[in-house]
Amino acid sequence: MAEQALSGLKIVECGDFISAPYCTKLMADLGAEVIKVEEPGSGDESRRHGPFPKDAPHLERSGLFLYLNTNKLGITLNVKTQPGQEMLKELLKEADVFVENRPPQQMAALGLGYSTLKELNPRLIVTSITPYGLTGPYKDYKGYALNTAALGGQSMRTGEPNREPLAPALAQSHYQSGSMGAAATFGALISRMSTGSGQHVDISESDVWATIHLGHGVHLGVFEGRKAIRAGHRTISVYPWCILPCKDGYMCLIAIQGYQWKRFLEAMGNPEWMADPRFKDRIAMAWEYADEVDSLVEAWLIEHTKEEIFEMCRERQIPFAPVRDVAEVVHDPHFEERGYFVEIDRPGTGTLKYPGAPYKLSETPWQLRRPAPLLGEHNEEIYCGRLGYSKEDLAGLRRGGII
Repeated sequence: MAEQALSGLKIVECGDFISAPYCTKLMADLGAEVIKVEEPGSGDESRRHGPFPKDAPHLERSGLFLYLNTNKLGITLNVKTQPGQEMLKELLKEADVFVENRPPQQMAALGLGYSTLKELNPRLIVTSITPYGLTGPYKDYKGYALNTAALGGQSMRTGEPNREPLAPALAQSHYQSGSMGAAATFGALISRMSTGSGQHVDISESDVWATIHLGHGVHLGVFEGRKAIRAGHRTISVYPWCILPCKDGYMCLIAIQGYQWKRFLEAMGNPEWMADPRFKDRIAMAWEYADEVDSLVEAWLIEHTKEEIFEMCRERQIPFAPVRDVAEVVHDPHFEERGYFVEIDRPGTGTLKYPGAPYKLSETPWQLRRPAPLLGEHNEEIYCGRLGYSKEDLAGLRRGGII
């Protein structure tokens, strides 16, 4: 098996649901060894979230858990107990990175705050992913994807203009903070190469929304004096920048350059309505007449399929694209040729297809080396093989609710 970019890096994850597990998954897929710590008996919260094969809930068959935790070793440990805390510290003595997403007060109360861990292992990088960060007046508030997207300003721009704001779908807040956590951890690792010291990486999920996703809104306010608003199926900039229905689905229409829009009009046969003087200014079209023009364009789109329109646009170099559903994405010939989706077998679920690498590295490739762990699957390997516990010790720890 080829050497990977992060081979030799040792990570301990004490995370739940999405943000911390996704952060460590990104590093595990690049070769880092990730030891995932779960609560005995119940495990990670994501184990109780679907989808499940045949819609039958099961701790070992959650599609969400299976995806987020490939390439990881899994142990159970009750870190709320004194023995559990000491065992975790034993693991952290030899670790490069510790990723967690528990409430800030909880980590300090458990004796697992950064100041304690720094004394234990000065080279350790601790990445904490929380809703609002480790400082500020909101730091101890509970928060979910809905809350952090709202505080970061994203919800105000998501949804229909005359309806209530919406959170981005599918817990995107957690994935965004997880990916930012991985990127920031990489920065801390690079820093350690020159300083020899670890550091504390503080990821605020609401900060992530406020920085990397609101640049366009800031630009509108500072340079144009306009406020970004919810616009439903469109972005209000120039016309078209929207999603409209066609004969068998939807098309995404974005023509920022004037010549792109002109080519599309020619493809439609230069409709008579384009002679209307109101439609000479595409910014005015977007702000004042978008619904009217939508209906005119839809009348043509609804007579053609996605593939017919897509082929027509490719021939004319018009950057419009079909909106794919999940089945179409999975069977798309482009993804198939690139080998994007991968299959892996796992006890209890059999062989399933998973999303693969979002990038390709020519010399240190992304690899899917193992399926997500069964609950406590690697207890003996880690506790006996690395920390020196006996099998009898493990039996006692199980009876005491420690593992």
